[in-house]
Amino acid sequence: MSSLAHTPAASLVQSVDWLAIAPPTITAVVGLVVLVADLFVGAHKKVLLGWLSVAGLAASALMLLPLLDGDRSAFCLTGAQDICSYTADRFTLVLQLLVLGGALLAALLSVTALKDADKGLPEGEYWFLLLSSAAGAALLPASRDFATLIVALEVASLPAFALVGLRHGDRKSSEAALKFFLSSVTATAVSLMGISFVYASTGTLYLTQVADRIQNVDGQLHTLAQTGVVLTLVGFAFKTAAVPFHFWVPDTYVGAPLPIAAYLSVVGKAVGFSGLILITVVALPSYADVWGPALAALAALTMTVGNVGALRQQATRAYSAVRLLAWSSVGQAGYLLVPIAAAAYSDDAEHSIGSTVAYALMYAAVNLGAFAVAALVGRTKSLNRVSDYRGLYASNPLAALLLAFFLLCLAGLPPGIIGLFAKVTVFSAAVDAGLGWLAVVMAVNVVIALFYYLQWTSLLFRTPDGEPVRHRVPAPLTAAIALTGAVGIALSGAPELVLRFAGTGLF
Repeated sequence: MSSLAHTPAASLVQSVDWLAIAPPTITAVVGLVVLVADLFVGAHKKVLLGWLSVAGLAASALMLLPLLDGDRSAFCLTGAQDICSYTADRFTLVLQLLVLGGALLAALLSVTALKDADKGLPEGEYWFLLLSSAAGAALLPASRDFATLIVALEVASLPAFALVGLRHGDRKSSEAALKFFLSSVTATAVSLMGISFVYASTGTLYLTQVADRIQNVDGQLHTLAQTGVVLTLVGFAFKTAAVPFHFWVPDTYVGAPLPIAAYLSVVGKAVGFSGLILITVVALPSYADVWGPALAALAALTMTVGNVGALRQQATRAYSAVRLLAWSSVGQAGYLLVPIAAAAYSDDAEHSIGSTVAYALMYAAVNLGAFAVAALVGRTKSLNRVSDYRGLYASNPLAALLLAFFLLCLAGLPPGIIGLFAKVTVFSAAVDAGLGWLAVVMAVNVVIALFYYLQWTSLLFRTPDGEPVRHRVPAPLTAAIALTGAVGIALSGAPELVLRFAGTGLF
């Protein structure tokens, strides 16, 4: 009797490592607290919700520190402690730092944006949705089974749709949200179908078990498994905004509140790329001959279309700075795809993935910095055109110098050493993997991108059209610009530390 009492029920109880799951859990709990507090806080005290959200994201990021001493896991398969649904390894921690840091910067920008003139944004709902999306984005890099991966993906994506279209009565915002929603729903549907095919072929959802079993699939199920692999890759290509699945990006960035555009440009990319890495390198290494060439082709196409699209903005009269950053974001996604494709051909896949993670860290810091300066200019220039940046140095020298630094980092030019270092790392990953043609395509695209980055940079130091007007910069916006500037400069001072820190730990 006593033996029966301790077998089935007890064995089904999975242990929970609360420290391991603390970062996304704290973010989610603070989101719920903000939503409830919104019911009781008066309109003149709504700003406290923003600062509570900032504090919650900072606390979540700090909870990554105790996890640095070794890998931790939760929700493990009974009797197999190495097969788990949640794993906090180095790869997870680096991506969670990127996600939570990016969300924290977006929150600082949001405090200022919501405090400015009324734009029809309900504050309680705004902060709840932002924190919910950040919690899902922080969960995704730790996911080690397909079910958790898809749930995390949707928790990150669904609030983001609402954030893009949250501005009441704004037709452009509603249109952007609809495009974003339709593309993301399509991606999820395709991914789910692919995952269901993979599950039918292997009988498991755990990524490491899929990697073992998919190599020995019965002949009758081989076609089903191949179809599942292709559909899963196509679904995640949507999430990374890879060409030809990028069509929603420019309009979504322009239509969304600027802090949300900044959030999507960094955190949204982190979600897509971390999911793509887990699926290709962890779950489907035996299908490298399928996803390797596909991702290489997508990388070449994405960087080319993104940079040419940004270049074409030059021909548009009074073109938007945010739209230019959107096309630049597509081009940068192409560079991020290069090392993942190289992992299929390389004997050192961990080094290749480390190159992607290192590039993502550089891109996150400097791209958020560029959006922060755009938020500063947008306070006085509602259209936020690139021409509005003419003579910025005369009115705000520090902001102009930092924006120039951020743009040079994105271009890969000194003094943006971290941008140059990141591009060289990605370039060498392609060469080492024998993808010389892809390295050549990347080099050509870097030259193309120089034109629009340098043109924008030169505009900052030209003589302004009128008398320069100096404005007081709010403390949250100052903090966001200063923080991104400090991180970018620090990374440029010790670029070799970035790649060392970005060691994936996936293998």
